[in-house]
Amino acid sequence: MSTGDSQEDAIDVLQQLGLKEYEAKCFVGLTRVSTGTAKQLSEITDVPRTRVYDAVRVLEAQGLVEVQHSSPQRFRAVPLAEATETLRAQYQNRIDRLTNALERTDRIDSGEQGSVQEVWAMSGAEAIANRTHKLIDDADDEIVLVLGDDSLLTDRFANDLNVRAEDVDVIIGAATESLRQQVRAAVPSATTFVSGLEWLRGESADENLAIGRLLLVDRSSILVSTIVPDTGEEHAIFGSGFQNGLIVISRRLLSQGLLGRDSD
Repeated sequence: MSTGDSQEDAIDVLQQLGLKEYEAKCFVGLTRVSTGTAKQLSEITDVPRTRVYDAVRVLEAQGLVEVQHSSPQRFRAVPLAEATETLRAQYQNRIDRLTNALERTDRIDSGEQGSVQEVWAMSGAEAIANRTHKLIDDADDEIVLVLGDDSLLTDRFANDLNVRAEDVDVIIGAATESLRQQVRAAVPSATTFVSGLEWLRGESADENLAIGRLLLVDRSSILVSTIVPDTGEEHAIFGSGFQNGLIVISRRLLSQGLLGRDSD
């Protein structure tokens, strides 16, 4: 990634974190120099000089920039570690406020009767990883997992499984022997096997989807995800309820994958 691309990426992320465009540009500009005046900063960032002062004032109030009251005034960004920690704290505070506000919001009764059979769709690798984490954390008896892609075997995922392997049965299947070896190294307490489900591999030339993860918890909740090979985009369906047809089918498929397979 070029310097220009890195700057644009940093500016974009800072705007997502709540800074306005000129504020983000000025902060990124100041990280590139030891100190700078409004004139120098304007030349570096293409922010109008009169707007530099406004932007720096906001950045100073947020603890991201320091000001030397000389003539002319000089500015500098706080050390990167301090800046990221300050932004992290501000972001976390907003999340906490949002959580508290939503928890205090009155619920509206839709009048619909709850059903034990539920199937929901969800998208986004982070959201799916969070749902997977919740399912594993809530397990009381057994976790059966089949992985079809090694990119999903993250440190967080492995840690979740290692923690739960201390008090519940953890059984992990892999689409290939090489992936199984990775699983064994990452989650040594789990029982591992090479899945007999050939469709997990997704090797057909005309296929544009591959199975990512198939997770069955306590024989009552299931999550199945697919991955778009070209982009890594992940989509999933989630189901719960002992009588859910999706769960019944998945249990039978997993049994097929387990039977007759060497496991550790």
